[in-house]
Amino acid sequence: MYHQPVLKNRRTLLERAEKFISDIYFTDCNLRGRLNGDSCPLQSISSFLSAKRITFTEACKQNFAPYKVGETFGPTWWTCWFKVTLTIPESWRGREVHFLWESDGEGMVWRDGQPVQGLTKEGEKTSYILSECLKDEEPHSVTLYVEMACNGLFGAGQGSMIAAPDPNRKFSIQKAELVIFNRDVRQLLTEFEMLVDIVKELGEGEQRGYQALFTVNEMVNLCDPNDPSSFSEARRLASKFFNQQNGESQHMVHAMGHCHIDSAWLWPYEETIRKCGRSWVTVVNLMDKNPDFIFTCSQAQQFQWVKSWYPGLFSKIQHYVKKGRFIPVGGTWVEMDGNLPSGESMVRQFLEGQRFFNQEFGMYCKEFWLPDTFGYSAQLPQIMQGCGISNFLTQKLSWNLVNTFPHNTFFWEGLDGSKVLTHFPPGNSYEMKAKIEELVRTVRNNKDKGRANHSAALFGYGDGGGGPTQLMLDRLRLVQDTDGLPKVQMSTPDRLFSQLRAESALLCTWSGELFLELHNGTYTTQAQIKRENRQCETLLHDVEVASSLALCRNRTFLYPQEKLQQLWRLLLLNQFHDVIPGSCVGVVVDDALKYYNDIRSDGSVLLREACEALGPKGSSVGVFNSLPWERHEVVQIQDGTDKPGLALVRAPSVGASPVIDIQPVTAVSVTLQADGTVLMENGILKAAINRDGTLASLCLIGSNRETISDGCVGNQFVMFDDVPLYWDAWDVMDYHLQTRKPVSEVVQPAHVVSSGGLRGSVGFTLRISDKSVVTQEIVMDAMCPYIKFDTKVEWAESHKFLKVEFPVRVRSPNATYEIQFGHLQRPTHRNTSWDWARFEVWGHKWADLSEHNFGVALLNDSKYGYSVHENTMTLSLLRSPKAPDATADMGTHQFTYAVMPHSKSFQEASVIQCAYNLNFPLRLIQCSPDTVPWSAFSVPEPVILETVKQTEEGKGMLVLRLFESHGSSVTVTLRTTIPVREAWHCDLLERRQSTQPAHVTPEGIALDFTPFQIVTLLLVL
Repeated sequence: MYHQPVLKNRRTLLERAEKFISDIYFTDCNLRGRLNGDSCPLQSISSFLSAKRITFTEACKQNFAPYKVGETFGPTWWTCWFKVTLTIPESWRGREVHFLWESDGEGMVWRDGQPVQGLTKEGEKTSYILSECLKDEEPHSVTLYVEMACNGLFGAGQGSMIAAPDPNRKFSIQKAELVIFNRDVRQLLTEFEMLVDIVKELGEGEQRGYQALFTVNEMVNLCDPNDPSSFSEARRLASKFFNQQNGESQHMVHAMGHCHIDSAWLWPYEETIRKCGRSWVTVVNLMDKNPDFIFTCSQAQQFQWVKSWYPGLFSKIQHYVKKGRFIPVGGTWVEMDGNLPSGESMVRQFLEGQRFFNQEFGMYCKEFWLPDTFGYSAQLPQIMQGCGISNFLTQKLSWNLVNTFPHNTFFWEGLDGSKVLTHFPPGNSYEMKAKIEELVRTVRNNKDKGRANHSAALFGYGDGGGGPTQLMLDRLRLVQDTDGLPKVQMSTPDRLFSQLRAESALLCTWSGELFLELHNGTYTTQAQIKRENRQCETLLHDVEVASSLALCRNRTFLYPQEKLQQLWRLLLLNQFHDVIPGSCVGVVVDDALKYYNDIRSDGSVLLREACEALGPKGSSVGVFNSLPWERHEVVQIQDGTDKPGLALVRAPSVGASPVIDIQPVTAVSVTLQADGTVLMENGILKAAINRDGTLASLCLIGSNRETISDGCVGNQFVMFDDVPLYWDAWDVMDYHLQTRKPVSEVVQPAHVVSSGGLRGSVGFTLRISDKSVVTQEIVMDAMCPYIKFDTKVEWAESHKFLKVEFPVRVRSPNATYEIQFGHLQRPTHRNTSWDWARFEVWGHKWADLSEHNFGVALLNDSKYGYSVHENTMTLSLLRSPKAPDATADMGTHQFTYAVMPHSKSFQEASVIQCAYNLNFPLRLIQCSPDTVPWSAFSVPEPVILETVKQTEEGKGMLVLRLFESHGSSVTVTLRTTIPVREAWHCDLLERRQSTQPAHVTPEGIALDFTPFQIVTLLLVL
């Protein structure tokens, strides 16, 4: 056939092709309008509504009432079950038959008691294939059930995706029918779409783009939508174009199916279970039909949910795991936040995850997979390596607001020098749709051109689940090796990282934390979750230490292994990267707080039982110290009259002692001055407190050094306007610093609450606004090197941020912050854009600002957000975002922070130990009056014994985890009074390293450490 040549009018040819496949324009005569053939109504639809998420078996027993398409059901978070009966017309023999179902909710099709297809309109899944080619012997009359969740792919936000859910939203079925699906039309449409996208992406400057343009135009000429026999010639042209191959040097894209499912976010945990079922059953169906399809899937918790709720589906997953096609990745229990969990919590994420994958699938993950968290601790490389992982994949740093991260493929070096091969997919997404623009972007964005010629493309609907579609697979198949585009192969993480490692000679190294320049508000949002996390971490630590010692001291004691695993898994679940950061809806907050309450309730019982087993019971009060150093502290006890009293006690390291009241070297004195100020002193510190509760002075007596800057006050509460650009619960923007307003209205001036002795305290109340007040008790204990601020806030603000400031007499270009198993420095100046982007940073139990021979530490029991600019130390206390939880942080808050001026370095001044002491209270126990104080373990500074627990394998062995805390190379001796037969080094998964025995001598176990090294020991009792 001969055509007149057309002018090179790119726009008309391109738009002609676009309209030919449009689902809006000319559908009466274009190709898109022929995608579905004849339709047939369903025989019957009936429904019933449930407030709870129930099983299929329960649903089948309910009474179903007739339902008409278009009727509404709801409200939000309810479930509507539909029973559908259908009969396929005999005349459709030989045709592909689909059950078409369109709704604004998320659905699961059940057939013969099994889940068979997820349905989500937002995820391009609106049909279930009844037959690919209808045969006489196939059933023509079928009964299906459809389980409809009253929420969309991204929850039920009122007005915008991240808005608080609309609790009264109603849902409906817009379409429910049988249709003939024309597969040949779908295949041709895919080729048209890909060619049109090539024209757009390659643009006018590329010859290959014009070749695509003229090819697609000629295809329109050849194709008659009403005559399927014309399709073959059009497809022949497309095939000729797509089969023109690249040269050998072309970039290789490793395509992997993926379905990032947030374990909770804009929907509750329970809905995530169903999201996993809907998504993964679809994946398994695709695997049945596409033998080359490979799917990667993280989060052991989600596998555990599917195993429990969908055992038949889980069996199919196990089958495809064995075949190497359904690939568990990540190695963690959930995709946790990368900043806020403690070091031990991070280890447990891997321990629980890797053990689960090994038990269920006979494998350990080789790569850490964390594409969507809000920053990455500098200790992660060491933790990864300790868990058998040497590769890391993420992409979140592409969200940086200020600076563009300079690499996509590089070695990441952690705090201790451990290195892992790291890859950020250059397409800057973990939910690609296998479109041309994404493949082109993958090559264009690669910041390591010439160093790395391989990259990942993760395709499939994500965040809310959904996963890959057949259309995505068809797209990728078309362009496996097409001139002008990168090469594409279906691949695995192992294949990708093996290629990257084989060609890694020129890769660069990034040392230190991977700081996300966005979402800094997540260090503070939902303060109650953060407080509960810290306290539950502390509680489980103490339960494990006490239970381990009880195991050694009492032969009848049973270590609560199974119960501890349950509690740890709840804690780890709540460390998911949208829960502990506070970026979730209110129903998730409620779930999380319930789980914390379960941990507290059950954990307290376990702690009491373990402490009772430590020695003979009696009428005397004792103290149990879970920390590896001797402590002298004031504790509150009950005397014989049941009235609370105070005692200064000495508690041995990792041990117990009866309470023997010691007299302090210097008692605490508290004096109210004539001008309304209050003086407090304990022989170490001397403080002057103004009427409004601010610190006029804080003097370190031994050095005669004033802490507070001239003309300034400490403990200054300040409020800021807190209106981000979009991500409300997530972001605090730099411009909020320009809205600073001191809190100064006094409701009750500073007054003496306790006049001294073992403890002195001063109370006061300030009005923050007409809605909020703060009440504080400033506490000074005998022999304590820091002054505490016990704080209660009634908080009812909107888009405000409360902080407390301490301007101090210290000059230093860097401040130090505690992180997992160590600490790091960040600048106190804003010289560069990289410095400026750290206007709000995260840390754990302490931050310190020191010059030579003097410094000030800021300690806390539940906060994570800090700012140290020049000489002002600031602790972030409370935010008040309104999305996605409209009531985030509203209510009563209680927390404690402390200020500790010190001479020498913070290491020599024991700042680290003091922060532990503030967070790990001495536990009161009952003991007999003649109990002799005892210590199970001790280890000298700078090494900290972080964890004592029974091994996961069971009785007769303990695991000890220690780390070097100062940043030095040392040799220390771990001393123990527990009879130890053997000691071995092991990895963080508790696998014995047979070539590394730890030698036990009468003096103890000698151990070598490099800076910030984590050492794990296995003790055979």
